Amino acid sequence: MKSLKVNRILSVLICAVSFASASVGQTSSKSAVEQMKPNIIFILADDLGYGDVSAYNEHSKIQTKNIDRLANSGVKFTDAHTSSAVCTPTRYGILTGRYNWRSTLKQHVLYGYSKPLISDDRITIGSFLQDQGYKTAGIGKWHLGWDWDNIEAGDTLVNFSNKIKNGPTTRGFDYWYGFSGSLDMAPYVWVENDQPTMVPTKYTQNTGQQVWRKGLTSDDFVHEQALPEITQKTVQFINENAKGDQPFFVYLPLPAPHTPILPTPEFQGKSGLENPYGDFVLMVDWVVGEVMNALEEQGIADNTILIFTSDNGCSNQADFEQLATKGHDPSYVFRGHKADIFEGGHRVPFIVRWPEKVKPETSSQLVCTTDFFATVADILKTKVEDHYAEDSYSFTTALGLATTQAQRESIVHHSIDGSFAYRKGDYKAIFTAGSGGWSFPRPNDEEIKSLPPFQLYNLASDIGEENNLQAEQAALLEQYRLELAKIVLDGRSTAGASQKNDGPATWPQLNWINR
Repeated sequence: MKSLKVNRILSVLICAVSFASASVGQTSSKSAVEQMKPNIIFILADDLGYGDVSAYNEHSKIQTKNIDRLANSGVKFTDAHTSSAVCTPTRYGILTGRYNWRSTLKQHVLYGYSKPLISDDRITIGSFLQDQGYKTAGIGKWHLGWDWDNIEAGDTLVNFSNKIKNGPTTRGFDYWYGFSGSLDMAPYVWVENDQPTMVPTKYTQNTGQQVWRKGLTSDDFVHEQALPEITQKTVQFINENAKGDQPFFVYLPLPAPHTPILPTPEFQGKSGLENPYGDFVLMVDWVVGEVMNALEEQGIADNTILIFTSDNGCSNQADFEQLATKGHDPSYVFRGHKADIFEGGHRVPFIVRWPEKVKPETSSQLVCTTDFFATVADILKTKVEDHYAEDSYSFTTALGLATTQAQRESIVHHSIDGSFAYRKGDYKAIFTAGSGGWSFPRPNDEEIKSLPPFQLYNLASDIGEENNLQAEQAALLEQYRLELAKIVLDGRSTAGASQKNDGPATWPQLNWINR
């Protein structure tokens, strides 16, 4: 009996030790899984054209060696599009996985003193990744609005000594360093984790290709050094978090090559185009190289998903006529440019590299920048709920990765004046008579009155969007019109329960929609 009692005691002790060991093993295993999650870096160039990247344009006069290196080691998408042809709306779509025209901003962009566009209850890719155990950082150009202290009293009465509210740190970012609007929009003030780094006491402005609007400027804000400053902060964040116990996400919205076009002295004249725009593109390429080098030096490149794209097509501020004399076309073979509903306004370079999992190749799969959200969720094997990322499709199949998600079959395009287009398969229907933007025929041009109200192009045979088929293909145009109306009114383009659009459910450019 005594030996049996001893055996029972030993059995209990063994079970207890085994259970404790198993618990420790589970904890260690969970920690290992957390560490195995890939780091994610999303680099967003500003106004970089499809044809500005030499990996995309065999005739490019700008040699983007670092972006090319990225393209050659990742998946290069050739049919990728932004959700808008201008800045603010595209940023909204990237961070929310939702078409920008579903927000209260139905056309145009925000400015440096604008109120927040992303509502405080909206789940962003940043807050989503925080819930997945990521440390998140945003560094660069915000352009989505926040609340300056005392802004309700007017722009001139802002108290820059106090913290901002409803900015990036409340929209999914643990760390933020950057400025409120574009680099040409006042106020010119660095904000780090909600706190302006210095009170602006002077006014500055510039003209020409180096233009920025007159406005309050802090002594520590030097326009010419903004891109190097952002790059340094990004590399610093990578270095500080490379060996941490959390995977990290960096959203890096660059202010270049958007105006003011300000290549630093070491880049001036290097493109050979006798145009500072080409030199500024080379500087963007340098930023990509610095990020890649930091990842490699820290030994984390293999398990880091690095994405590079642009927020829309190239701006006419680049001086297209002068660039043409040198044989360079930022829009490549596409019609239009920034702001336009045509391909040159929204078709962009889009590269995804993940050495540990993804083999280099070129993909012609249709992709939208809103798809970033669902793709990340798919990679992390996490479900996207009905009430967020309503217009985000996973493109993991194009990366050679397994998925259970539906693939994108159509896409909605949007221009600066709020005009819509709908692409499905080879055909693209444009629901306005002109460009919807800055190229001919512009919305207010007299010539537009004599044009058909809608346009339809077969991109497979007419990539330059020159032959309008709206009369010959009236039935297809009507089909696309009805499909677009459903997407707009349902509040989503993905499968799931209908959702509400923000603000009044009216779009002047879609005055033919009736519910």
